[in-house]
Amino acid sequence: MLLGTAAAAQPAMSQDNNKRNDIRYNLNESGSHYVKFTFTNQVWLRLNDNNPGTTVLSDPKTNTFDIGLRRTRMQLFGQLTDRIFFYTQFGMNNFNKVSAFPAYNTAGTPSQRKIAAFFHDAVGEYEVQRKGGNFIRFGGGLTIVSGFSRFSQPSIGTIMTMDVPVFAQATVDQTDQFSRKLTVYSRGQIGKLNYRVGVADPFPVETSGSTPAALNQNAVFAQRKNSKQFQGLFIYNIFDTEDNTTPGYMTGTYLGKRKVMNVEAGITSQKNATWRKEAVDTLYSNMTLWSVAAYLDMPLNAERGTALSAYVAYFGTDYGKGYLRYNGIMNPATGTTQPIAGASGTHGNAYPMFGTGNVIYAQAGYKLKDGLLGSQGTLMPYASLQRGDYDRLQDAANIYNVGVNWLIKGHNGKLSLNYENRPVYKNASVMNELEKNGRKGSWTLQYQISI
Repeated sequence: MLLGTAAAAQPAMSQDNNKRNDIRYNLNESGSHYVKFTFTNQVWLRLNDNNPGTTVLSDPKTNTFDIGLRRTRMQLFGQLTDRIFFYTQFGMNNFNKVSAFPAYNTAGTPSQRKIAAFFHDAVGEYEVQRKGGNFIRFGGGLTIVSGFSRFSQPSIGTIMTMDVPVFAQATVDQTDQFSRKLTVYSRGQIGKLNYRVGVADPFPVETSGSTPAALNQNAVFAQRKNSKQFQGLFIYNIFDTEDNTTPGYMTGTYLGKRKVMNVEAGITSQKNATWRKEAVDTLYSNMTLWSVAAYLDMPLNAERGTALSAYVAYFGTDYGKGYLRYNGIMNPATGTTQPIAGASGTHGNAYPMFGTGNVIYAQAGYKLKDGLLGSQGTLMPYASLQRGDYDRLQDAANIYNVGVNWLIKGHNGKLSLNYENRPVYKNASVMNELEKNGRKGSWTLQYQISI
């Protein structure tokens, strides 16, 4: 199944600004008890240089132009009492003209273009303690609250780059529902330390909506011996603490509204998460995913409104021996005439996104002065690098993105133009390995509305 990223349409501005710009019904005179509604829509126009052998509905295509809805989301959440908080999110993702392709019937024709919107989150929380800026909450339900990293639970309405690093949603639509799992958790702020820990009950891979990978020499998600998943993310706030209103979702950039510098460490662990075949034996592997990172987002010149945002991280990704998974974000293609042995979904804009090995990821952006374009806002150029050094790749997968945000009204209304350059692979002379076979690129224009 061709996936995108899991994320929330997090309120776009700082908490104080939101109170002046949001759709909100106060339940008491002070406004401390309230119910709030948000909406986010991201439209993509994209020109993609396709991977070798790509077909669209059986027609060979060296490049494609597509129009799609990357994300359409609605949130309803609120603080009902001093201690009771609820959060829900409903919407859909990755809707373009071939988005029904995974549901094709045996005749090879689309079965249904009306892909289902669904609840991404449905969570209830209870606050057991609050003192000043410190708090401890317990919650449960369908949620993205997790360990591993900041970008495993990103606020898509506020991201700086046009899209998030999807590899950080490590099990997306394999043993979760678009990165959400049924989870019980605790999150809180204790002094400078922000934490979230949880125990999740992963979904069986058989319910992912596509045929599970056959048991073979490379690790794939197991269909037996299912076990619970343990999550933990710990963030030390050197300067300001971050907005902790909604569970999980972490802001991409505050556009200079806060002075934030964090160091973080996260982990996700699951026993017997994958299996593989070795001779006549079925071997199980534990999944262990961990990361260490630093995040910076702060104003440079308060009068001019300039700001800097940066993130750098190292990810250790152990899914089991030989695990490698291709993914193409809202893939514009449907097949290939040049399949790669031991890999699936290699057409269109896909590349090896997930695998056993390690990843280095970094991004940086600079917000230019307020009013640069008069009443039409300002600009924020950015760049990112993702280097996936996976065991089955003879050459690491380096993915480069450069782009610029036109911040018409902050994150509430913005245009983003992005160029991505990605590697292409083919089977190597060494069995079960892939070697580099050139590079491809894509241009994407995104228009985001977020209220």
